[in-house]
Amino acid sequence: MEKKVAQKMPYVVDVEPGTYAWCACGHSSNQPYCDGSHAGSDVSPVIEQVTEAKTVAWCGCKASGNGAFCDGSHAKL
Repeated sequence: MEKKVAQKMPYVVDVEPGTYAWCACGHSSNQPYCDGSHAGSDVSPVIEQVTEAKTVAWCGCKASGNGAFCDGSHAKL
């Protein structure tokens, strides 16, 4: 499975404490979270623990050097 750019900007989401599975393949229909679309491929979601309520900028382009979190890489695509 080839990674897909889901969108060329971050998904800015208010989150509560908990465990989140960020879609690393770009094929999930539940962006920025995994829906299992990667099944059968060598791509796996990135599991992130959020310890406090906050606003998160999840990577939408799937090219971030900061894992699940936006680092501005989408500006270079």
